[in-house]
Amino acid sequence: MPVVTVSPKFQVVVPKEIRDKLSIYPGQKVEAFAVGNRVELVPVESIRTFRGRFPDLPPLEREADRL
Repeated sequence: MPVVTVSPKFQVVVPKEIRDKLSIYPGQKVEAFAVGNRVELVPVESIRTFRGRFPDLPPLEREADRL
């Protein structure tokens, strides 16, 4: 398990192997959670990344006034 160092400005660098595994890219937003005595960083996905993930869902029928 990689160990990272907290900078004087409280910044950390996510190790490359983790960035690659989670497809984290520069400028991407992550949520930070305090879980017990740990810090968890969870990548925030844009709504566009969900396109095509649920192919079995039926299409939404729109009301005429919403088209």
